[in-house]
Amino acid sequence: MDALFKRAAALCGAALALPAAAAVLDIQALGVDGRALADAVVYLESPAALAALGPSVGVEVEQAARAYTQRVSVVARGSVLRLPNRDQVLHRVRASAPEQSFEIKLPPGAESSPLRLDRAGIVPLACAVHPAMRAWVVVVETPYHGLTGSDGRLRIAGVPPGRYRLRAWHPGLGAEAPARDEALVLADEGAALTLRLPSAAGP
Repeated sequence: MDALFKRAAALCGAALALPAAAAVLDIQALGVDGRALADAVVYLESPAALAALGPSVGVEVEQAARAYTQRVSVVARGSVLRLPNRDQVLHRVRASAPEQSFEIKLPPGAESSPLRLDRAGIVPLACAVHPAMRAWVVVVETPYHGLTGSDGRLRIAGVPPGRYRLRAWHPGLGAEAPARDEALVLADEGAALTLRLPSAAGP
């Protein structure tokens, strides 16, 4: 009897240790022309998502061929931003936003000290030497986020079913434009959504 009880207790403990149910959200982002929209940031916010927040691996936005090689990035609040200069020319990386404000001189081959992104929001990057250089880092307060690919598609996996605010932003909207915001109830089986954003594939 004791052996049977111990086995039942072990099975119960194993069941309690199983991860909570997680759903998958498939997104298709389209622009004003109905075509696939790359580089759209999509994320899910909720009190539970905020409680589950932890810093991402971080993001590296390098300068090469007088351009930012990572046009749009999305990371969780608390993540680290690195800015290596792979060019043989001087860059002065500039950010001017309430969330993050700095100007960093980067000689050829140099890299900035890691910058911790402690405030949620959109951080536009420019270069004081080369005005055509532009990039955006979107800092979110949720682990459930991603960036659409060249086909406008994105899959966010491992999302606990529940109620969320689905938010989406694209650089064509402008750094000061609010993200699209709508309610989403995610069931156990997940969902597939099409988002139409008032933005073109540029700039």
